[in-house]
Amino acid sequence: MKYKAIIFDMDGTIIDSEIIWQKATKELIKQKNVPLSNAQKNDLAQQLPGLALQNSCFLIKQIMRLDDPVQDLMREKLYIANQMYQQNVTFIHGFFEFHQIAQQFSLQMAVATNASKYTVEIADAALNLSKLFGNHLYNTSHVSNPKPHPELYLHAADQIAIDPKQCIAIEDSAPGISAAKDAGMFCIGINTSKKPETLQGAHLIIDQYDQIDLQDLLDIKT
Repeated sequence: MKYKAIIFDMDGTIIDSEIIWQKATKELIKQKNVPLSNAQKNDLAQQLPGLALQNSCFLIKQIMRLDDPVQDLMREKLYIANQMYQQNVTFIHGFFEFHQIAQQFSLQMAVATNASKYTVEIADAALNLSKLFGNHLYNTSHVSNPKPHPELYLHAADQIAIDPKQCIAIEDSAPGISAAKDAGMFCIGINTSKKPETLQGAHLIIDQYDQIDLQDLLDIKT
């Protein structure tokens, strides 16, 4: 087969949680009580999606000109998000069925996410991700450089013992797409955020999982 593995991002790709992080960001900004200009709001809206927690909080600090240390902003945002996570996290429509199809093709599967270890543990407890991926749940605690650096994808490929060039990555953000492509993977961008312009770097762009023809991608002859 042309490809032997699929490595998924988590938030916005297999878990319908992007709204949680958006709400957490809005709540954090609200708590700082700093008026934002339209230009600042636009900068945040365009640059935040797909960033790791530390990078997102650095961006918030920079754009809002806050005195708060980045580490404090990270703790505040993570606390807000995790409170929501425990109650509201669900699978992206069509993911579970797609996972079952991928199993039928005997593909290795893993998760490579910019989320923290603690957030992944909460998601695992809520949705039993370990049942779907075993111990192949890789997060920012496993690497020195989060996405858009390719290290997280390269680490996941190494752990499942598959050449990155034989891996398909599924992503929903520009930083993730850059990371997957720089790792040498074929990248599918899934438009769960309804912002197709952020996915333009992907090799293939879809709106939902049932648009992926695995048999064709794997070059399996019938």
